[in-house]
Amino acid sequence: MKILVIRFSSMGDIIYTTPVVRCLKKQLPDAEVHFITKPAFKYIYDNNPYVDKLLLLKPTLKETIQDIRAEGYDYIVDLHNNLRTALIKLRTRVPSSTYHKQTILKWLSLKFKWKLVPPVHLVDRYMKAAEVLGVKNDGQPIDYYIKAQHQLNTLLPATHQSGFVAFVIGATHFTKRMPNDKIISICKEINLPVVLLGGNDVKANGDEIIAATGEKVYNACGITTLDESVFLVSKAQKIIGFDTGLTHIAEAFDRPIVSVWGGTVPELLGVQPYKVKDVLIADIELECRPCSKFGLAACPLGHFKCMRDIDENQIKQFVNS
Repeated sequence: MKILVIRFSSMGDIIYTTPVVRCLKKQLPDAEVHFITKPAFKYIYDNNPYVDKLLLLKPTLKETIQDIRAEGYDYIVDLHNNLRTALIKLRTRVPSSTYHKQTILKWLSLKFKWKLVPPVHLVDRYMKAAEVLGVKNDGQPIDYYIKAQHQLNTLLPATHQSGFVAFVIGATHFTKRMPNDKIISICKEINLPVVLLGGNDVKANGDEIIAATGEKVYNACGITTLDESVFLVSKAQKIIGFDTGLTHIAEAFDRPIVSVWGGTVPELLGVQPYKVKDVLIADIELECRPCSKFGLAACPLGHFKCMRDIDENQIKQFVNS
């Protein structure tokens, strides 16, 4: 049997497909399992032993459909469920099952602040699309395979090599990020050295944080590659992070995680830390929250209480315990 699993984006959503792929391959050992995604997210499945072939989305849908037809799949597991995947299934005529997005319930929950979406993790929602093949959730964490052999002494100063807390300060949208002054306050009270992780877009934020905290904090934002950043979170004593891809990838290593939520909420997306033994969800109940499903460039009401009013002490106590 030849199976194609589809998920085109984004980083966090794709990382949560890995248990489905693993279960398909392990529970259907004679099956050939392929995965298709956008080229930008290829790295998530690089080195993954449960994928027999990785296909990449082509510039046109026609080219992508031609690639899929050429493979001669027996079944498609659609974990994206959008117009593009609907057209792929229609034009290839391959038997399929599809992840149910609960779009209407999510829209109502967001618009009226009603809690209508059942608190079921995205992995479990995805698994339902594979159940028709007789596959069941194995209850194991997500998978991520580091690409190279990295060394702490080449990535961190000597002061941080014997133990550190990784603080993922990057996130695509402003309303997912904690203000610098709160990050500074938390870092000052953490007992271990701190490594800041993120892309070039938050390098200046990191520079401002270390200017206020000194050598205790090392700014790796914009310096380490994604693979190096994943290696660092895998070696951290504890992790603090926002609703962003690197924080979700960190779940693969079962390190204690503080998952910080601002304008978005984990239950709406179903992306709270998965199969991690030691977790603190740091957020605050507000009438205006959630203000969006994926994050915004600014607080719609201007006060940004969802991040500013989060209790710092609970984070400090969790990290120092």
